[in-house]
Amino acid sequence: MAEAIMKKLYGTRCYIQSVGVKNDLEIDGFSIAVCAEIGVELARHRSRSFDEMEDWGDDLSSFDLVLALSPASQRRALDLTQFYHLDVEYWPILDPTGLGEDREARLASYRQARDQIKSRLIDRWGPGSEDTAG
Repeated sequence: MAEAIMKKLYGTRCYIQSVGVKNDLEIDGFSIAVCAEIGVELARHRSRSFDEMEDWGDDLSSFDLVLALSPASQRRALDLTQFYHLDVEYWPILDPTGLGEDREARLASYRQARDQIKSRLIDRWGPGSEDTAG
């Protein structure tokens, strides 16, 4: 969600790539649904791991900043960046996976995570060129 929301807000003003501790490839359907509500398309997005990032041609040293959204991703990013001059910021964002007893409760959890991400992005870099609803 973070990569897609950031691309929607800031477009080509910066180079953004989403990376996780592990690769799930398929994006969660709840993430797709709540991002669609604010005009952010996720259906074609695929997740990748830190290891795959380099395999696909992105050198970690070419980035300026890593935003870690979970304790596990923060630890992995700090391990990988110890020899590079780039910052790692930890943003504790709700992990909505597995939360909620029914569809509406799950969607509410995903909306909360989406809104936390969007709010943190706007707090850090401003409203962007194309603010989204929500």
